[in-house]
Amino acid sequence: MSATATTAGARDHARAQHGRTAEFMRHIPASSSPTAPADVPTETLVWSETLAPGGYTSAVLARGTRIRLTDVTGDACAHLLLHRTDAPHERLNVADTVKVPWQAYLGAGHPLLSGFGRVLATVVADTSGQHDALTGTTTRTGNLDRYGAAAPESDSPAGRELFTLAALKHGLDARDLPPSVSFFKGVRVEADGSFSWLGSAGPGAAVDLLLHVDAIVLVANTAHPLDPRPAFTSSPLLMHAWPALTDLQRLADGDLVGPLGPEHRQAIANTDADLAARGQL
Repeated sequence: MSATATTAGARDHARAQHGRTAEFMRHIPASSSPTAPADVPTETLVWSETLAPGGYTSAVLARGTRIRLTDVTGDACAHLLLHRTDAPHERLNVADTVKVPWQAYLGAGHPLLSGFGRVLATVVADTSGQHDALTGTTTRTGNLDRYGAAAPESDSPAGRELFTLAALKHGLDARDLPPSVSFFKGVRVEADGSFSWLGSAGPGAAVDLLLHVDAIVLVANTAHPLDPRPAFTSSPLLMHAWPALTDLQRLADGDLVGPLGPEHRQAIANTDADLAARGQL
């Protein structure tokens, strides 16, 4: 008879798992992280996770939190969505994110905007340069056609399916999932309007985001929709977050990523005015 065939046996088995670790997991508390960045005091971490290839995760993080995404071996693709915690209808708007700052390509100093003219986060560091704010994530239909499977538990999960599961954990559903941005897999637009695949910058690349609002962060680590390789390809993604409230002022002062454009400064002013009106600033 199996050791878990009885309630007592199942309880003993479950309790025996306490304290065990796995290759892909969230570290609780975050200060116990075995993967903490060298430049971040471990005790300050509020989020530490190694996300599996084809996995998803989410977190609710405060304004002034700095998030670092790291492509460990060079084949991660971090598809990202942001929603305001106190008003989830305000969420990442990729059209405004590329239109308002007059820049289609993500990099250090780029604001991630909502459709309300406010900034949800700013990219404040980037050692990759290979990102995409134009094509979104993979879909069930696309992955079925290409790989023969798309379900979250399959070997080729679609980003849209993973985002749906992540959203449900926060009372959101498919209608709350706009197009996403993705980090670590780059594309460029050619003169004829077609996309060129740039792929990865290689192992160890990292991107830091600074939150301007309390936010629900949704991440799906799955293949990019334009990846030309015939086999589904993905690799682990590291995520760390820590409080960095003073970086918001450093950013506004031009001391973090250099002088900001007028559109970015106005978006920050719009965000701060809204927070002040809500009594949150």
